[in-house]
Amino acid sequence: MSTPWETWIGVAALVVALVALVVALVVYLQARRAGRRMGRPARRYGTGLGPREPEAPGERLVAFVANPSKPGVPELRDTLVDACLDAALPEPLWFETTIEDPGRGQARDALAAGADVVVAVGGDGTVRAVAEAMAGTGKAMGILPRGTGNLLARNLDISTTSVEDALATVISGHDRHVDVGRLRVDEYAENPEPGSEGARDVDHLFLVIAGLGFDAAMVADADPALKSKVGWLAYFFAGVRHLHGRRTRMRIELDDAPAVDTRVRSLMIGNCGLLPGGITLIPDAVIDDGRLDVVAIDARAGLVGWAQVFGEVVMQGIGVSSGDLPRAGRIDTSPARHVRIEVEPGAGEHVQVDGDLLGRARRVTAWVEPGTLVVRSA
Repeated sequence: MSTPWETWIGVAALVVALVALVVALVVYLQARRAGRRMGRPARRYGTGLGPREPEAPGERLVAFVANPSKPGVPELRDTLVDACLDAALPEPLWFETTIEDPGRGQARDALAAGADVVVAVGGDGTVRAVAEAMAGTGKAMGILPRGTGNLLARNLDISTTSVEDALATVISGHDRHVDVGRLRVDEYAENPEPGSEGARDVDHLFLVIAGLGFDAAMVADADPALKSKVGWLAYFFAGVRHLHGRRTRMRIELDDAPAVDTRVRSLMIGNCGLLPGGITLIPDAVIDDGRLDVVAIDARAGLVGWAQVFGEVVMQGIGVSSGDLPRAGRIDTSPARHVRIEVEPGAGEHVQVDGDLLGRARRVTAWVEPGTLVVRSA
């Protein structure tokens, strides 16, 4: 009896997915080794980033908004100050985030003090908080990535393993006007905790990806202790627990097009498309194209469907289309400037913006603000 062709497709996709995982592990281990090198005692920068001719007083003042809970961040202060002075810049300002304020207030204080470049020193949460204050100001935001995913830094080709290289981008990189996404929860399935990220009547900024369903549940279940040990791979292990989760019926409306009813595992709204491990989730996403890319991911038939999804992610990342063959798992992408999503009645779905959870939602609205954030990039 011959083997059904659907089974062969599933097996092939599973093999491709396993190869992708091996590649991701290799990239991770290389980054981890580089991170250990980066964690050695700080050295003086000397004139490696300059020197440059001094500018007019008050110009090019750099301020660092640093998350002191990230390993090695407090010890960076002297190194960063020395690097700015060696580059003939004024002595930089230094602000530290708190649990109560992850960076918005500190960034506003830096701007009030006359900073021309405000640098987020930390993970994606710190970057997003600083960007909240910087969007629309015309002042540049820099990034010194010290987090788990470092998603925006990866998409802007900012080094995630070398403080020296990332700082060189801050000091001598070019300013790029990029889009930001905004997401508002119109109806919660449950009341968010007071003072939480999911406060009502708030437009939440995202720079990389917002999402409902599988991806947000994966973020919700990621173990913090495991994240500190293995980095972004902790999300992978959390995701494994949700592979057999239910498919959710959603009504999706893009711009002025008629609403579409569908069942999906995950609905993501991307501003750019590169994920950790060099994985390209949204090949057509460009951070300054004035639009968002809405990604509907579905997987049926259990692991076979997920294997096909993972295989398609790998294939599209290298520019190969999977064509129109019948599949148990698929990824559909559509551009839009404005998105409305309504989840079937019930418990709602987890929703996240750049890895920050907002709670469980039944209805959300998202839109793009073109070119509103200036970022110092490579």
